[in-house]
Amino acid sequence: MIVHQRRWALRGALAATAVTAAMAATAGTAFAAGDPAGVDRMRAAAGAEQQALDAQSPGPNALAAAEVETPSFAMKGVHKQTSELYLYFTDREGGFEPREHVAVSFDGFADSIDVDNDKDGWSDGTWSVHKNGILDYSWIDDDLVYHSKQVGKGWNIYPTILSPGNLGGAKEADLIGLDEAGVLWGYLAYPDGTLTSRMRIGGGWGQYTQLAGQGDLTGDGKADIVARDKSGVLWLYKGTGDYKAPFESRTRIGGGWNVYDRLLSVGDLDADGTPDLIARRPDGDLYRYSGTGSAQAVYEKPVKIGHGFQIYNLL
Repeated sequence: MIVHQRRWALRGALAATAVTAAMAATAGTAFAAGDPAGVDRMRAAAGAEQQALDAQSPGPNALAAAEVETPSFAMKGVHKQTSELYLYFTDREGGFEPREHVAVSFDGFADSIDVDNDKDGWSDGTWSVHKNGILDYSWIDDDLVYHSKQVGKGWNIYPTILSPGNLGGAKEADLIGLDEAGVLWGYLAYPDGTLTSRMRIGGGWGQYTQLAGQGDLTGDGKADIVARDKSGVLWLYKGTGDYKAPFESRTRIGGGWNVYDRLLSVGDLDADGTPDLIARRPDGDLYRYSGTGSAQAVYEKPVKIGHGFQIYNLL
């Protein structure tokens, strides 16, 4: 099984890289200006290559035949001056491998949100949020065929969009969006990336300056999120498993989180099966808060995992 996965991943990496190179050679300025197909093919190639490398080394995700509940996604850094995209893949030891340069501009995009719907631990689909409000969903299927479709418009009403996982027990990861009025909205996703009409989760979320989450933080099998308020206090919102009311009342994690200018989660960095939190200071120092799997003490003490990240908008 592992050998088959390894061969598939290597074949996928080579095929996707070849297609991307052909596009780059023929598409000219359209590709250089931020063509989403080119970006996602490059990401698919890099992701398949990373999966292949992990399959060759021992580790919980490489050796497990069971479904992986907490994925590991690449952290994306968009250079603030050039708008070029860089990918940082986890080293499965709590940090990141050296960056991978994706030689395209990401200037036309507001966000990029990966999902793992087949539960293999890696991204198999991506929502791309354009600055003009268009929402696309792209994926590469088991036959290495690239697909992309527009699934929505008007998404520029949300300053914050993320996918913490599935909100109501289905296999597919869902989306939440926080609008400028402080109202949080939920969208359930279908396998092809299309979405239901939005459902109002609740108001009062404008008190938060950062939202983050990727999976189950508390060990109950439900997707949770964390939110930082304007005073620097971080709060936990436990998932309920009910998409009509997806989060419980908040519980306090701790204060002092205003020392960071960016909080995000790309899943499991240290291969322990629990999602972790990434925090960046304004000077570019990057820290990992490893998840404990407990609601009583959500994160371990911070560990510095990098520096110089102030040059990016981190996604």
